[in-house]
Amino acid sequence: MPEAHLNLEPKTEKKRNFARNPFMGKTITTTRAQESTNAIERLYITMRHLFNRGFYKPTGVSGESLKNALLQLRPEIYGSLGEEKAELNGLIYVLERLPEGIEQCRFINLTSDEGYGRSHFEPIIPPKRRRNCYRIDEEQMNIEITRGRSDIYDILTHLTFLFIESEKICKKVLIEDTDKTIRDWVKLEGFVKKKEPSQAEREVAVIHTANILGRPFVEIMAVHERFSTKDRPERFLEIIYWLGKLAIEEVVTSEKRTITFSALLRERLGHHIHGERWADSIKETLQKNRLLKRPIHIISANMHSVMNSLFARKALKKDLAAINNGLTDNESLKIYESLSSSLNQELREKVIKVAKKNGMIAINDFSGTNIDVQLFDTAKMGNDVCCYELSKDIPDAEKPVIFVMDYAFGEQAYETIDELLKPVKDGKKKELFLNVASISIMGKAGILDGGKGDLMIPSAHIFEGTADNYPFKNELCAQDFEGHGLKVFEGTMVTVLGTSLQNKDILKFFQQSTWNVIGLEMEGVHYQKAVQSASKIRKSIREDVKVRYAYYASDNPLVTGSTLASGGLGTTGVKPTYLITDKILTQIFNS
Repeated sequence: MPEAHLNLEPKTEKKRNFARNPFMGKTITTTRAQESTNAIERLYITMRHLFNRGFYKPTGVSGESLKNALLQLRPEIYGSLGEEKAELNGLIYVLERLPEGIEQCRFINLTSDEGYGRSHFEPIIPPKRRRNCYRIDEEQMNIEITRGRSDIYDILTHLTFLFIESEKICKKVLIEDTDKTIRDWVKLEGFVKKKEPSQAEREVAVIHTANILGRPFVEIMAVHERFSTKDRPERFLEIIYWLGKLAIEEVVTSEKRTITFSALLRERLGHHIHGERWADSIKETLQKNRLLKRPIHIISANMHSVMNSLFARKALKKDLAAINNGLTDNESLKIYESLSSSLNQELREKVIKVAKKNGMIAINDFSGTNIDVQLFDTAKMGNDVCCYELSKDIPDAEKPVIFVMDYAFGEQAYETIDELLKPVKDGKKKELFLNVASISIMGKAGILDGGKGDLMIPSAHIFEGTADNYPFKNELCAQDFEGHGLKVFEGTMVTVLGTSLQNKDILKFFQQSTWNVIGLEMEGVHYQKAVQSASKIRKSIREDVKVRYAYYASDNPLVTGSTLASGGLGTTGVKPTYLITDKILTQIFNS
């Protein structure tokens, strides 16, 4: 056999291309905005885990994880959270949104609507949040959750802030490696236990408290006066005492504070139980008053601006002309400012009386959503009473019904609108579809350019932490609001998971990115998601339903002293509120 041919020549290897990667060896550093986004994500993942688990302790591993994430984030609304000194504006903001007396409770239980309203317990409702809370005993506070996950996130964030401030006090007053406290704490404790202290004793106690909190006497005195009530004149000093007391006991006696989530709450959350009850009661009222087949214009707003815009100028023309020395019909802003004052209750009652005589039906909420509703039947409005006019060619059977719902909170916006837009069951098989002509959303939002009272007209909503985006054709535009002395911005709005979890780094990223973000709020994505699913997928309402979104600025979180913690809008909010309401109503009556 012939020998096999052997190739003895050396193999030549193919030259591999080792072109240098310009990114190799370089350290990739995360920006402050990215770190903040990660902190927000950790907060929400931890909160959801704790909810599923059923409980946590603020000083435990999970509680520390929440505190560390919040400290890394350092939200603008919480000011000096990460510093040794106490954060007073943040404390005021948080306590206005939590039930009175919560600082005294070692056990805080988040529950579903489990029937406490039919017991001897009196509900405690925070001034700035519509939620029922019940003081079960000296150590326990129960908080009803009926508005979805956003409510839970909101409460846990505020509680985490309180626990951080509480620990600051403990570290300041508890002498290391002992169970003894400094003199300032002993003096504060002695004052709190006195029944009727004098002004001199009060000022001495404030001096000691100022030393503990690391704040000037004059600041503590101002906050003390703000918290003081007729029943609890020393409320602020008592709050500081109880925050410190429970933190000290955790260190000295190991009696831990505990947050629990009831089994019924964990079972019910996310199933639209309260939203379904709310929507069913409204549909029953529409059916009872033979309004189901009429064109319905839904407006999410407050419970006064639509009613006042429809009736106040004509109903109060004589009264306010006398009060304001010859008020002309064009000076409607003065009318609305007068109605916004709690001193003018008689004027308010007069407008309500006129509204009820001319087609207004008020539906108070008993579903647990805490969202009241007003229905305005335009067929029952007299021309000499209503401040807007419909075309005379429209028959009564086709005249619109204006449906006004109070503000939803976060994810609750999806739950309520999703249930409302479902067809009405009439018998076993037949379904009646609502004739929804338009949906208008008016609300407060944080603005990134401009100041309090300025306007934002969105062209799309994007969801924080995701790339989910919801563009839409807004029937309102910036030109509609020009010439009224307010700045108007048009662009994208970010729907955030919580207004109290934003810092300047994240907001500057939103502002400077190609997303063209003009402001932030908590409900836009949830409203639009419900509208799109009903009109485009489920076909339960017309596909060409008109949508209107307009927001006025409650704060500018990028400007120091203009965050939500700096206080409310006062009369600054009257002009934008009624300007937006007027533009919405004008389009409805002209449609």
